Parts: sequence; structure tokens; C-alpha cells
Amino acid sequence: MGGGARPASRILQLAFAAILGLGVTGLQGEAAPARKARPAAAKNVVVKRTVVRQTAVRATGARQARARRGARSRHVVVAPPPPVAEKTAPVSERLNNNTVTVLAAGLGSTELAAADDLAVALNDGDNLRVIPMVGRGGGLNIRDVRYMKNVDLAIAPSNLFTRLRQNSEFGPIDDKIAYVSKLFNEELHVVVRADSGFTSIEQLAGKMVNFGPSGGNGLVARDVFERLGIPVQPANLETIDAIEKLRRGEIAAIVLLAGKPTPILTGLDGFRLLPVRYAQQIEDDYLPATLAADDYPGAIEPGRAVDTVAVGVVLVSYNWPKDSERYRRIEKFVEAFFDRIGALQSAPRHPKWREVNLSAVVPGAPRFGAAQDWINLHREEATDRQQQFEQFVSARKAGPVSAEERERLFREFMQWSDARERR
Repeated sequence: MGGGARPASRILQLAFAAILGLGVTGLQGEAAPARKARPAAAKNVVVKRTVVRQTAVRATGARQARARRGARSRHVVVAPPPPVAEKTAPVSERLNNNTVTVLAAGLGSTELAAADDLAVALNDGDNLRVIPMVGRGGGLNIRDVRYMKNVDLAIAPSNLFTRLRQNSEFGPIDDKIAYVSKLFNEELHVVVRADSGFTSIEQLAGKMVNFGPSGGNGLVARDVFERLGIPVQPANLETIDAIEKLRRGEIAAIVLLAGKPTPILTGLDGFRLLPVRYAQQIEDDYLPATLAADDYPGAIEPGRAVDTVAVGVVLVSYNWPKDSERYRRIEKFVEAFFDRIGALQSAPRHPKWREVNLSAVVPGAPRFGAAQDWINLHREEATDRQQQFEQFVSARKAGPVSAEERERLFREFMQWSDARERR
């Protein structure tokens, strides 16, 4: 009888071990480590919890199996859950769709200061972002707009814009480049050392003169010297490097095209500005201009002025088709720029913005479609505003008005105009 009870006892032990989740080996032989005895009540609680948990697992598994069989019988395909979208995707899309780049001349240039003004005045979070880019100016900026994918807009001299469209010096441009707006005039600065003894640019004949980077705004400087018949040894240094060489006497002069006062020349000591005569040879592409002591106190004696010549600069863009995403991007910039021209023409923005007339045209060149559409809608408003300013000036000042007085009157006009619009 004892021999028959042993197998039955062994079966009960195995079953009890399975319920408790114990390994069979834990019950085999005397070599197994002794377990600490539990109270009977605790053992009963463990057994009950384990049985309930295993029963729930089996029930859940059964329901899932029935669901799978039911889905197969109804030919239903259970799709996997959709992937979680990247949180950054909407931000990336907005930034790329609403960001425009503006290529200007080098560090310290008036063009770059103007591009930075655009960014400050027009940036509107993710809705519109303007990023200034340091370029080499002149024809190189026009070439980069034509061929580079990440350049939306550029500032360049208007006579180079016309010239490059005609002679294809940088490849065919034709109607591929359009202007958004004529901006302001930039003056030609001829800088020499204060102790050099030069009094005219004709005395620079045969000397080494820096015109700036080849293909940049130096094209204008070279053009003026060639038309005036003054042969020099041209250098193509960046302006900041040329200033140091001029300071050491390694070159005779720097010729720089920039809107007055250009940041890179303000505050410099030990230099003078030479006059540039407005001759018949350059009348078709250039305008007479002056540089005053207020513009460069350290380079022009108080109360005096230096005659020079100037040329207009334009904001240009690739001429995108109207149904393209790039066109829509430039269109958004144009609307913001033209609508906020008043803010750009007020302090502390660069004073050159006060010369901008949005309705001015570049003869023989196409205007970007969105810009022309805005002009057509606002032509009367822009004309009236310009006339109002001229009447405002005439009412307060008889006779010629200096640049400083005109700037002061413009600030007064803007305040008067804003106050009238709020009534």
C-alpha cells in the first residue's frame, strides 16, 4: 500500500509545483536548497492569486484567437496602427516654404545693411523669414540669382543688370531675371591716405588701385575709370583687406561703390576722399552726387563736400512662373516689403531707404509679376504719398533742402501721416 501511494503523491507534487510556477527540479532530491516554510494562510493566498492571473491570461488569449478567426472568416484585414508623425515636420515645411534669402555685397557694405534692415522689418516668425547672405556684389550677385538654387533675391547695380542682360557675360539672362524694385543710389568712393598728396583721381594713373572682387561692384569702378581714360593697375581685394594695404602704403587708393554712409568707411581715421568729375563720357549710366562731411566726418573737412558719381541699385529675382512654389514665396516677400516700406524709411533703418520709390522703373527690363501687380493696385496711393511729402517739404522749407534737412523733414512727415491715418 505504501508503494502505491508514492506515485500518486509524486503526481500531486508536480501539479502543485506547476500551479505555484515552480521548477520541477526544485522538488527533486535532497540536493535542492531548503525553502523557508510559509504559513498555511499565505500559501493559500499565493495559490488563489496565481490561479486567477493564469485564468485571466487564458481568457484573454481565447478572445484574441476568436477575434483572429472571426476576422479571417469575414476576410477583414486588420491594418497596423499608423506611424507617429514627426513633430518637426510642420515646422520644417513652414520654414522652407516661407523663407527667402537676399544676397548682398560683402561685410561692411550698405547693401548688406539694407538686407539686414529687410530681415528686421519683415520677419514674421514662421510666416515669413528673410535671411541676408554675404555675396560679392555686382554682376556676381546677378549670376548667383540666375544659377544658384538657394538664392532668391539679390541687390545689384542697375547698369550691370542691363548690361548683363544684353551681352550674356555670365550666360543667357534675358527674361530669366526680373527686378522687384529699384532701391537707392550708391555713390562711388575713391579713398586715399590723408598724407598721400593726391588731390584728383587723374593723379592715380599708373598706380595700383583696388576695385574690389572681380565681377562684383568693382565692375562699376573699372567702368568709370576706363570711360574717364585713367589707366591704373587694378587690384581685386576685399575692401577690408584693401584698407589695411592702403594704410601700409602698399596700394594707392580704394574705389568702392556703396550707399553713403557706408558702414565700412565710417569712423576710419587717416584717410581722405577724392572727387570724381561728372563727365560727358559717363552721363548715360551715372548721376552726379556729393559726399558731405556729415557722411564721413573723419575723411571730409567740416563744411565741405566732395563731388562724385552714383548709380542706382535694384533688387532682382529669378523670374519664376506664376504657378510655382518659388513664385508664391517671392510674392509673399513682395507684399510684406511694399506694405512696410514706411517702416523701412524711418529711423533707425539706413537713411538710403528714404530714396526708394517703389513705382520707379528700370528701362527695358521685366519687373517681377507680383511686384507689378502690387504697383498696379497701389500706384495712385504711392504717387499721392510722394506728392504729399514734396508738398510737406515745400510748406516748411523754401529753396534747396540738404540731405540732413530732408531726412529730418521725412521723419516729421511720417509722424504727421501716421497721426492723420489714426484719426
